Amino acid sequence: MRKLAFFIPFALFLGLSVFLFSGLFSDPMERESSVLNKALPAFALPDLQRPDTIWTEQKLQGKPYLLNVWGTWCVTCNAELAYLTELREQGVMIIGLYYQQPSDAAFGEVFNLAELQQEVALKLQQQGDPYQWNILDKDRTLIFDLGVTGAPETFLIDAKGIIRYHHVGDINPQVWQQKLAAAYQSLEE
Repeated sequence: MRKLAFFIPFALFLGLSVFLFSGLFSDPMERESSVLNKALPAFALPDLQRPDTIWTEQKLQGKPYLLNVWGTWCVTCNAELAYLTELREQGVMIIGLYYQQPSDAAFGEVFNLAELQQEVALKLQQQGDPYQWNILDKDRTLIFDLGVTGAPETFLIDAKGIIRYHHVGDINPQVWQQKLAAAYQSLEE
């Protein structure tokens, strides 16, 4: 009985150690995404700067593009704006999906579209505007359907509206060259 009392905690410790050790060799930016090789979920969301314009997944088909989930409140998103602007200047089509933080009326927070538009316009003027359009997902419906866990996240969408790649984290020169450039270029052909 004493040997069993020793081996149970030892086996648990060993199992936990193997699990944690395997995590040392995983890439936190890579994860299995349930939306890969599936059509972009159906949506009808307004343009952030022109709310009378409604974007749907059908309107975005015809050319491959990057769908970049971002927000002005996101420090990493702000850091990637300059490089994304360079990519746009090179001909890469990038569409912004604005991740609106939830408002809490109990704390006096009320969603104000005019303030948000002004904040976004100022941020993009200061740091570069890589976006062809900015879609506002105020209620985070598309964001939830895509399985977004935070910002920034970027999806590579082909001309038929199929999600081909999902990247968690910022897009920088290293990420672009190692993970996205070849995939994007192959979709343009």
